[in-house]
Amino acid sequence: MFTLAYLLEGAGRADYKPFRHPVSSLSLGRGGWAQTVNFLVAGSLSLIFAVGLWRVGPSHRGALLIATWAVGLLGAGAFRTDPVSGYPPGTPDQLQRPTRAGALHDLLSLVGFLALMGGCFVFAPSGSPGWAVYSIASGLLFAATMVLSSVAFGQHQRWVGLGGLIQRASLSVGWTWQTLLAAHLLHA
Repeated sequence: MFTLAYLLEGAGRADYKPFRHPVSSLSLGRGGWAQTVNFLVAGSLSLIFAVGLWRVGPSHRGALLIATWAVGLLGAGAFRTDPVSGYPPGTPDQLQRPTRAGALHDLLSLVGFLALMGGCFVFAPSGSPGWAVYSIASGLLFAATMVLSSVAFGQHQRWVGLGGLIQRASLSVGWTWQTLLAAHLLHA
């Protein structure tokens, strides 16, 4: 649902370039409320999932990590990001000084990303060897693509035009892992 929402939102914005701009930039400008709602709904649903994991899951630590990921999403919705990579049009590629809201958005998002990556490792031993390999590979790939997208959004010349694409790949890895975790635990 989160992915479908940002894909539809991005497709409807004339100056938004999905390969270049982060998903969070969709919360800026006209229609930005839709991405804000997307963050809040995804965060709320992930928090509900974390509560379920706490009650019946194999790891309380893992449930706390998923809850932290959820709080990161809620924070991304509560605090609007700063403009980056020239979106919205007329803004610089990078602000000289981040706003308080932008800094909180980035901080809470980072904490959430780290928590989801940690969840991949914590839940790895809770199943078959195949599940463990998939979870560890997901955690490593999620981390690597998040670092690379951060480099791109930091305006590194080689990567700046692909920051949005790399971030979308990273989010797809994370959301797919979380969805498969739920399916995995249903069948355990």
